[in-house]
Amino acid sequence: MLENKLGITSSVELAKEEERISKRKAIELFENGALDTLEASKTESLMAIHKALFEDIYDFAGKIRTVNIAKGNFRFAPLMYLEAALQNIDKMPQSTFDEIIEKYVEMNIAHPFREGNGRATRIWLDCMLKKEIGEQKRYERFCFLSYLF
Repeated sequence: MLENKLGITSSVELAKEEERISKRKAIELFENGALDTLEASKTESLMAIHKALFEDIYDFAGKIRTVNIAKGNFRFAPLMYLEAALQNIDKMPQSTFDEIIEKYVEMNIAHPFREGNGRATRIWLDCMLKKEIGEQKRYERFCFLSYLF
């Protein structure tokens, strides 16, 4: 159970509130033009997206994690290598669809936040597709709907 600003102690209730709040914040990001101001492919932009989605819920919103994390039997990038991994991801090319997807996959493996990585990186992916290759219209509905459901 993650400590949260809402004072919720039930993991089920926290998950429901997190979903409700982060979905509302995602819609705001898409509608208010905030995403257009971000440099699409950088960790810094992903941090801004994460902060926007989760700042009402967690103190760590938009901050790189300071603990090791795992999901099931899969361990994400160890903390001691996380900063170097993020620097390498920032340097990866993103001029083609395949390069952007590879960058997205690497960021998912790095998992820079304690919670909310998938939701934030899907929006980050939308930004890269739009800004780097002009493909957001083609994938926007899929990515946005996959975030919402």
